[in-house]
Amino acid sequence: MTASGSAQLLFVHGIGGLRDADRERRAWLDSLADGARRAGHSDAVSRLTQGWPADVRFADYSDLFLDRGAQGDTFGPSQNDEAFLSRLVAELTEELAHQALERQAPDLLRMVENARQQLSDEQTQGIGEPLRILAGVLTTLLQIPGLRRAAQWASGRSLLGQLSQVGRYLGRGEPDGGGRCLDTRVRDRVLRGLDPGRPLVVVAHSLGTVVAFEALQHYSGPVRLLITLGSPLATATAVLHRIHPRPPRTPEPVERWLNFWDRDDIVVCRPRIQDWMLPNRAGVLPDSHRVDSDGIWVHTATKYLRQTAVAGPVVEALKR
Repeated sequence: MTASGSAQLLFVHGIGGLRDADRERRAWLDSLADGARRAGHSDAVSRLTQGWPADVRFADYSDLFLDRGAQGDTFGPSQNDEAFLSRLVAELTEELAHQALERQAPDLLRMVENARQQLSDEQTQGIGEPLRILAGVLTTLLQIPGLRRAAQWASGRSLLGQLSQVGRYLGRGEPDGGGRCLDTRVRDRVLRGLDPGRPLVVVAHSLGTVVAFEALQHYSGPVRLLITLGSPLATATAVLHRIHPRPPRTPEPVERWLNFWDRDDIVVCRPRIQDWMLPNRAGVLPDSHRVDSDGIWVHTATKYLRQTAVAGPVVEALKR
């Protein structure tokens, strides 16, 4: 496939509240510029902050999660989300148990066992009660030292509400007046305005990695690089078995796929996505790398973008 013109850069956000697309586009670019500078691409910093932005889109679909009509916290979970959230929280807990054994960390294992016990209690509760218990499980997990330092959520309930967005997207429901379901509207929002005649670089975060993965299955232009950050794609029963296509396969337009995960990012399970993905016809599989972010709020795109391992390949792909 032949493409001409400068590369496009597409940012795809993840879970969270309403976004200010212009402000976040700038924040993501500034973080990318910081990572590029430390990666030895100082020549690209001014282009990132002044030149390339004309070719940069921040795909904002956050408002589409406001239309449930729920009372109170419009981003909060409902009873319709219980089954998905129960599976997801259980998988998050088991991943942390695996890490506790791998690290030989008895204190961590005790906290995970506490969460496991709460999950077993959740199976015996009445309607509506599981959400309270699941929020308690997440509150327990967020007390784990690495996660406590890294988490940007005030409580397990706030995290639970944002995780429910993943289930809503994968639920393939909530049609609008024209019969277009939520997941279709989200993907359309992401692909809107792209030029298939020019190469594309995609940086997707969290839920955005699921959205980008599915959206690019229907994209006709060349994708020079796909970067996924803090992805839940390989979370087996909760996410992996529900994404399209089945079995999951690298989107055909993708020429290179780099996946990055942080051990203290609670949203990430089974970080080595390549173990659960088929290659596209060009043989492309995701190449997973662990990064370590010091400080707080690990599960943010800006934390990942400041990593030299992330910023370097993005800048190089844009320069080609």
